[in-house]
Amino acid sequence: MPSSHSGVVISLTTMIGKNVGINSPLFAVALIFSFIVMYDAAGVRRAAGKQAKLLNKIVETPGLTSLQVSERLVEVLGHTPVQVIVGAAIGVIVGLLV
Repeated sequence: MPSSHSGVVISLTTMIGKNVGINSPLFAVALIFSFIVMYDAAGVRRAAGKQAKLLNKIVETPGLTSLQVSERLVEVLGHTPVQVIVGAAIGVIVGLLV
């Protein structure tokens, strides 16, 4: 599934570039914002998912810890780099069509 976060921010950035120009300060801010969102979608959130998977395994291992957890941590967070790139490509297409 492509990253909807990447698609939305890149679509917004593309529309700003198309309407205001790629030399405008607004486009620069939108582009930086897009990179931050895509980095978060692919890197930070994915790393949090890996940590959640490990923590769930630690808590479920008998005799390893005395912690009692009522519910498991969500393990599927973030996107793969390919999903982020595909989402960005869809965002460019949508931004150019709108």
